[in-house]
Amino acid sequence: MLTNDQARDRALHLVSLARKAGADAADAIYSGSGSTDVSIRLGALEDVQRSENEEIGLRAFVGSRSASVSTSDLSTAGLAALAERVVAMAKEAPEDPWSGLAPEDRIYRGTFPDLDLMDDAAPTPADLRERALACEDAARAVKGVSNSEGASASCGLGVSALATSHGFAAGYSGSSHSVSASVLAGDGGAMERDYAWHHVRHLADLDEATAIGTEAGHRAVARLNPAKLKSGPMTVIFDPRAGSSLLGHLIGAISGSSITRKTSFLLDRLGEAVFASGISIMDDPLRPRGIRSHAFDGEGLATGMTRIIDAGVLTTWLLDSAAARQLGLSPTGHAARGTSGPPGASASNLYMEAGTTTPADLMADVERGLYVTDLIGMGVNPLTGDYSRGASGFLIEKGERTSPVSEITIAGNLKDMFARIIPANDLTFRYSTNVPTLRIDGMMIAGE
Repeated sequence: MLTNDQARDRALHLVSLARKAGADAADAIYSGSGSTDVSIRLGALEDVQRSENEEIGLRAFVGSRSASVSTSDLSTAGLAALAERVVAMAKEAPEDPWSGLAPEDRIYRGTFPDLDLMDDAAPTPADLRERALACEDAARAVKGVSNSEGASASCGLGVSALATSHGFAAGYSGSSHSVSASVLAGDGGAMERDYAWHHVRHLADLDEATAIGTEAGHRAVARLNPAKLKSGPMTVIFDPRAGSSLLGHLIGAISGSSITRKTSFLLDRLGEAVFASGISIMDDPLRPRGIRSHAFDGEGLATGMTRIIDAGVLTTWLLDSAAARQLGLSPTGHAARGTSGPPGASASNLYMEAGTTTPADLMADVERGLYVTDLIGMGVNPLTGDYSRGASGFLIEKGERTSPVSEITIAGNLKDMFARIIPANDLTFRYSTNVPTLRIDGMMIAGE
């Protein structure tokens, strides 16, 4: 795998080859990764995997026509052949008046901030094996756990670089460490499964393996002997692990492609109140050690904190350059891409700011409700906002979480759901998307 500088130089070289082959403009993106993963099941070593991948992609423009191709052949001859092929393809592609590189005057040319994404720790396979064993042992030690789907521990390194024909060239790297466990509780047809995991940039930030395993075990046991709920309207409390998916639906609705294609239920809501006035939602690509932190986006623009929802109001779309041109707006620094196609737009380290109410107080006045810990399926209509997903969790009775429930469906419309969200004060930064415990009144429950 290449170093940051080598990756940047290789991308620059590929861009120059495209220009020599007849491209009017071009950009190239390099992606390299290496990881080691050790899996344990029932106390025995199940698998040790080492994977290494390198790929480089080239996008070439001939007038308003463009084409993209990627390859894992990084040799001099391979890159030269790639450049010739992409330019030939671009000449035959349909015209697109919105395509092109990012505006040259917006390209980031400063000094990149140190986001502390690299960790020098290098666990050996033996270290990872011990971590996975400790995780599974802790899960299996929880009373009521009857079987294991296994535990794993991994470490890895990734390198990314981008170069454009109008002056941008940079690369960065980041490390990763993770541990996870999945176990079953109960016997026969009454078995229940749950899991826990943690993923960080620095090994020092990783939760103890025993804590992850214990969490997985307790989650599985708590699900035993679930009941069903009767259908009807009900207050729903979302556990942070489940509630974070609601922000994913928001991002999908405000991405440039959804707006230009007019397929978003928020199409006409820019500058309007979408959430209650106490809600703000942030995207922070510059968070030190963040899982999705990056100083520049997929087109070479600087990134920065974006207050997507400010006191309930939707302030921006997330735009790559092509979508921005089509809408007559400016790109927002949210371009994201792989090696084999043009950029789209996405968020990075996304979170909803905490509220002022404790989770206990949030459900204190709920006579009968639902506490959701897991969601199943993707029953969301992006055009209308209609929402219907399978769920499991716990019954709330007189303000207390009580017996487990499963095989139910929760339904509503995201426009109404967003407007009714009440956040608790328990926000923690654990994943790439983070929310506190969330309450939504008046959702429909389909059960018995």
